[in-house]
Amino acid sequence: MQLSSTGRVGYVVKIYPRFSETFIVTEILAREAAGENLEIYSLRPPVDPRFHPELARVQAPVTYVTRPHKLSEGWAIIAAAHSVIPNFAQRFAALLPDLAECEASEVHQGVELATRVVERGITHLHAHFGSIAARTARIASVLAGVPFSFTAHAKDIYHEQVDQAALIRLMQDAHHTVTVSDFNHRYLSTLAPAASGRLHRVYNGLELDRFAYRDPAPVHTPFRIAAVGRLVEKKGFSVLIDAVSALVRAGQQVDVRIAGGGELAEELTARIRLLDLEGHIQLLGPRTQSEVIELLRWADVFAAPCVIGADGNADGLPTVLLEAMAMGVVCIGSDVTGIPEVLAGDDGSSTGLLVRAGNLEDLTHALATVASHPFPRVETARSARALIERSFDSRVQSVRLQELCSAAAADPGRFTASPSSPASSPASALEVVAP
Repeated sequence: MQLSSTGRVGYVVKIYPRFSETFIVTEILAREAAGENLEIYSLRPPVDPRFHPELARVQAPVTYVTRPHKLSEGWAIIAAAHSVIPNFAQRFAALLPDLAECEASEVHQGVELATRVVERGITHLHAHFGSIAARTARIASVLAGVPFSFTAHAKDIYHEQVDQAALIRLMQDAHHTVTVSDFNHRYLSTLAPAASGRLHRVYNGLELDRFAYRDPAPVHTPFRIAAVGRLVEKKGFSVLIDAVSALVRAGQQVDVRIAGGGELAEELTARIRLLDLEGHIQLLGPRTQSEVIELLRWADVFAAPCVIGADGNADGLPTVLLEAMAMGVVCIGSDVTGIPEVLAGDDGSSTGLLVRAGNLEDLTHALATVASHPFPRVETARSARALIERSFDSRVQSVRLQELCSAAAADPGRFTASPSSPASSPASALEVVAP
């Protein structure tokens, strides 16, 4: 396979590997399969001992960027950068007004990342999430003189703690910004209109061969409901539990399995006990991707009852929802951010059922509808698979990401972030920084 013309791309992430971020691994694998030369830079070591087996297929070397805890360690990082990066002193001095607003460890990690960029011949930095990873990539971009880009997902866009001015600044200074749904694209275009011409919607892709399609079987007795996700407010699992309670009271036999761990585990367990649903709902805890696939094969329906959290946090477009659709599992999802883009078929066909977020009556009715025999399970599942094949093939997505990086490689100076560029002035934010 011919290598791409994107040079050597450095992926910047907060934590690698992260059990819940399979979409990043899928993206890296697809880009490597397309011949790209990648390296991974993680700002934190992993804290979860569980790993998906797909990680073993990643060829990119992983570097854990030093996070100093003592002042002396920080000076050593700066000294190393001074000896490696051309004109480092001038670049660092020009960047100081911006750095004064950053956490000290974030600055030092940006400096070390820039050193690694120069040493390793990295020609482009791409970060996932418009938060610490993108901010660190921007610092390194200025110091090393290479362009950067980032993918914005959901928590880095909608959470109440998001610094919108900082997000706008990142979008203006980046060579390009990627986001994972049309909903996000519309929101970010309005938030940062000056950068909207360099904002691109690229869905998170799937390795379709790993999610083989099968026509759904007739509904089982009891009715099998699966849900997957972290046990946090935005996943809406409390609404699902209440909907199951309503089904049980109406005489429906159900078997519900929810995979995932998180801060609401005890609260959800207590709710299940309070509603006398221990015999109907199991909280399985975290599961590997292969175990999730087994769960989806088991299910009659997959539920993604997402809501917008009290803190503004919302799901973007859950990867596991796409996986379920790819495999032929009938899906129910709520009208949060990008979910309507997949549960209302782009060709007018029905690809699943869409409910209003947080609406108990809607969710209960949708579950009862899918459990009924007249529901067109096979037709719905086939339409969903067709949509996934059209719009969510990781091989196609990798080509688009490669094209964006190739544009940066063709004109590396034009969109190299420069220091002290006010967020209100995109022209000054995109000045040339000579290597």
